[in-house]
Amino acid sequence: MGAVLVVLVVLPFLVGALSYAVPVAVSKLLAPVSGAVTFALSIALVPSVVSQGHVTAGSELRVDALSVVFLLATSFLYFATAIFSAGYLQLGRDAAGTRYGRRFYAGLNVFCWAMLAAPLVSDLALVWVAIEVTTVVSALLVAIDDTQSATEAAWKYILIASMGLGIALLATILLYYAGTSVFGAGYELSYVKMIAGAHRFPASVMRLTFVLAVLGYGTKMGLVPVHTWLPDAHSEAPSPISALLSGALLATSFYAILRYFQITAAATGSTFPRNVLLVFGLASLALGALYLLRQRDMKRMLAYSSVEHMGILAIGMSFGVTLAFVGVLLHVLAHAAAKGTAFFGAGSVVAKFGTKDMAALRGGVGALPWSGSMLVAAVLALSALPPFGLFRSEFLIVSGGLSDPRYGVAAVLVALAMVSFLGLSWSTTQTMLTAGPADLAPGPRAASGPAATGVVPTVAKGEMSPWIVVAMALGIVALLVLGVHLPADLSRLLDHAAHELGSPR
Repeated sequence: MGAVLVVLVVLPFLVGALSYAVPVAVSKLLAPVSGAVTFALSIALVPSVVSQGHVTAGSELRVDALSVVFLLATSFLYFATAIFSAGYLQLGRDAAGTRYGRRFYAGLNVFCWAMLAAPLVSDLALVWVAIEVTTVVSALLVAIDDTQSATEAAWKYILIASMGLGIALLATILLYYAGTSVFGAGYELSYVKMIAGAHRFPASVMRLTFVLAVLGYGTKMGLVPVHTWLPDAHSEAPSPISALLSGALLATSFYAILRYFQITAAATGSTFPRNVLLVFGLASLALGALYLLRQRDMKRMLAYSSVEHMGILAIGMSFGVTLAFVGVLLHVLAHAAAKGTAFFGAGSVVAKFGTKDMAALRGGVGALPWSGSMLVAAVLALSALPPFGLFRSEFLIVSGGLSDPRYGVAAVLVALAMVSFLGLSWSTTQTMLTAGPADLAPGPRAASGPAATGVVPTVAKGEMSPWIVVAMALGIVALLVLGVHLPADLSRLLDHAAHELGSPR
């Protein structure tokens, strides 16, 4: 299975490089094929990792159960986003060719390559490099539409994220320093080696290292108070990029934090890293939930939902029990599917009505029968309603919290999740389910351009592209599978990954 790791770390990069040279019509096919292959190979790793514990290729490529969970989330979203993009680029963009399409597909594939590389490499310094690459590539993709607001969002993102990764680099250096007391002056920052020797690391150094790692990588994860780039970037980026930022990039940064969690827990005990994550998680959940009550921009609403869900992940880790850990890892998978589907739907609605202002949007389901309905389903999934995967994951997290002395935190989590539900459901039902001006006859968008506040654009009934419908259907199917009946191998994978995080099975 080592060859699988090599293909995973090479294929998306090669497709990205080819996208600069081949016609956009070819890239339109290459990207979904690359996404499908990476997703299939990630699935193929599951039985081997469950039975053998890990898979390696050389000294630098290594995956265990925890790695594969994040590979599954990223590769699935890569596949779905590549399909969505084939329809998205037809919506008044440079579909015939040239500069925009080539830059878009090259950036899309290289961005996904960097996010896949992070859980594939065994060296924490290389994890930092991979996440730094995601910053550069995704900032260019945020600004690709070349509007003033997109350019400002990209600059804000790259400045804040670079400062955060500077802090993460300092955490990496301190971690290396802590290891010199055990391994000597020259060694590789393999997380396997670090976890094995962490019980001999200086505890005070490791506490500082973990705080810096959470601050640094938490910037890319969207944890409060270092989240401020996220609403602007998610709102202004093209919808496929927004989906990847929210569903995959935030999770990749969370993966880096989990590796530091493992090492710090082995060095100092789990209480300190759990408390740190609890503070950041509560702040993120509270702010995200409250901001959801007053959003008018559809994509900005979904961005603050991401802040809320990252808070749930951090709180779930703070509970420190098997059930909660399994819930956290399932939440990573379900959030990727739900947030990707929601941003796909938002992209379709914005293209149809010509505005992101929810006060000027009515009758979304009437105008977009398939994608509009699936957008509503995705928002209900993000609100943790059954039968979707996020209901199951949040149920496991809360159940784990109730078995922990911090049952009061679990109660706060439920209360704030209810606030989020009210904000998301109210805005979405007003936009998508109220009566609108869609004609009965199918056809393309009849009106474009920003609508004045309170003025609903006149649109014709009909989907923007079958590619968009297919991509959203993949997300809904994934959410139902994760919510109704987990495949046996996936359930065992989550259990093994929870064990690797330090929780007894």
